[in-house]
Amino acid sequence: MKALVFGAGGFIGSHLVRRLKSEGYYVTGVDLKVPDFSESAADEFVIGDLRDPAVVQSALEGGGDELYQLAAEMGGAGFIFTGDNDAEILHNSALINLNTAKFATNAGIPLLFYSSSACVYPRSSQNDPARPDCREDAVYPADPDSDYGWEKLFSERMFAAFGRNHSVRVKIARFHNVYGPEGTWTGGKEKAPAAICRKIAMAANGSSIDIWGDGRQTRSFLFITDCLDAVRTFMKSKFDGPLNIGSEELISIEEFARLVIRISGKELSVNHCNGPTGVRGRKSDNSLMREELRWEPRVPLKEGISLTYRWIQEQVTVRSERYLPS
Repeated sequence: MKALVFGAGGFIGSHLVRRLKSEGYYVTGVDLKVPDFSESAADEFVIGDLRDPAVVQSALEGGGDELYQLAAEMGGAGFIFTGDNDAEILHNSALINLNTAKFATNAGIPLLFYSSSACVYPRSSQNDPARPDCREDAVYPADPDSDYGWEKLFSERMFAAFGRNHSVRVKIARFHNVYGPEGTWTGGKEKAPAAICRKIAMAANGSSIDIWGDGRQTRSFLFITDCLDAVRTFMKSKFDGPLNIGSEELISIEEFARLVIRISGKELSVNHCNGPTGVRGRKSDNSLMREELRWEPRVPLKEGISLTYRWIQEQVTVRSERYLPS
């Protein structure tokens, strides 16, 4: 079996390549860059810009049994919700997805996976931090919380249309806050779990950390191994989606920060400051996942974030040691 992974240099993509290799696939990865924290497990790794039709056409020349499209212009709240990057997000991700749908169809790829996002859900259904409504069929009337979400919703419809019109099987998953080791943890595109872990790892004992907003906004977070298990179970199923891939373990950002502080063993306080926060509450609704896949996440947040914090702590230590005077 041959699989292609677009976005193979990213966090989920690099882990997915490793998973597919462990299952015996021949894997071709494509991205602007190789993974940041480990060598890619791909049999072939193409450095190329998927916004360029020629790159996509070339990558697909050898065909394949499955294509996983994970490449996107993305980041955490500091990148998506400021409004400063909307044109870049819409332009780059739309080009990648339009190229992928067209040329994968031309190449006769029989099975295509598209990674959408929980950001497609309407803001109005996520105003209550205690009871967000992210059922798959609640996506319309459409009102995503960001242009990132609007592009994801457009691309869902575009991939589904290509599937209908060209007899290609397309599976659409909506990822909800996937985290874990080897994810972006600094530089402005990191997401909340990694950003909070970094702040705590870098903080001196007895000091404080800043978190954006009042801390009462809620989220659920899915560990990377659970994400991969869900994707592979989904790909083997008869159901095509859209399907939430996330956790139902809801936690406020304040509670999350205090959980990581306990894991760190430090004595730290939390300061609230202004910053982009997105919707007030978001949690995966896994009812459809249970019904169609007979599957649920297995890694509790405390276990997954403990592993993630230790990894980020190591990265902070390594980076600090590089700049120590000799």
